[in-house]
Amino acid sequence: MSRRLLVMLCAAIYVFLMLPLAVVFPISLSSAPYMQFPPPGFSTRWYDRFFEDPQWIEATVRSLYVGGATALLALALGVPLAFSLARGRFAGRVLLDRLALAPLIVPTIILSVGLYGLFAKLKLIGEWYGLVVAHTVLALPFVVLVMVAGLRDFDRGLEQAAEGLGASRVRTLLRVTLPLLRPSLVSAGLLAFISSFDELVIALFLAGPNMTLPKKMFDNILMEIDPTIAAVSVMQILLVSIVLVLIGRFGRGLRDSAR
Repeated sequence: MSRRLLVMLCAAIYVFLMLPLAVVFPISLSSAPYMQFPPPGFSTRWYDRFFEDPQWIEATVRSLYVGGATALLALALGVPLAFSLARGRFAGRVLLDRLALAPLIVPTIILSVGLYGLFAKLKLIGEWYGLVVAHTVLALPFVVLVMVAGLRDFDRGLEQAAEGLGASRVRTLLRVTLPLLRPSLVSAGLLAFISSFDELVIALFLAGPNMTLPKKMFDNILMEIDPTIAAVSVMQILLVSIVLVLIGRFGRGLRDSAR
């Protein structure tokens, strides 16, 4: 009986969390000139307006390349850090592990204020590469967590076999270890991309006039509320959903092929 109540409670919570989507999707196809639910009719005019507005397109493109650069930088820093945490035996390893995961604990607003003071001195406010560095701070814990989990399940006997056959450590890393860790690498990179693409608070402090898509959406809500914001939200939800599906299915496929 208690198990059935738990299932019912979880289902009710899930439905409650998904209810806004049942409102956003119809509004994005509304024919009304303002947000109205239920919509009086259906039209794709707001999607057309998004694709015809250069400001929306510019903000979307900027978010995409900032997210891509963040994923690459987070992998470049997070993968070696994960190796050191999973396999290293050195003083301060526990402290380093806590510091690597700290951005998950510290509120984003506090982190944004601290980064703003630092970036103002370095004249990085409004620069896209400054935003990449800031987003990498948030994305790094996801990369570390995923890679450490992958390394804990890794069979080191395969590396020892390669080295026993004459392969150097570098060659073993490039030809054996990293290919077998592709599922973790793909998942970590996609999670880093999502964390950057969907980040608003840091963009409010550091983006300046060069708006990312979440900041453009925020400004649009403040200045002008029309169904265009619903259309953008739907496309953003679909993109994040696609990435999550890729993390689950593509990563699983890579894991099966690696085996």
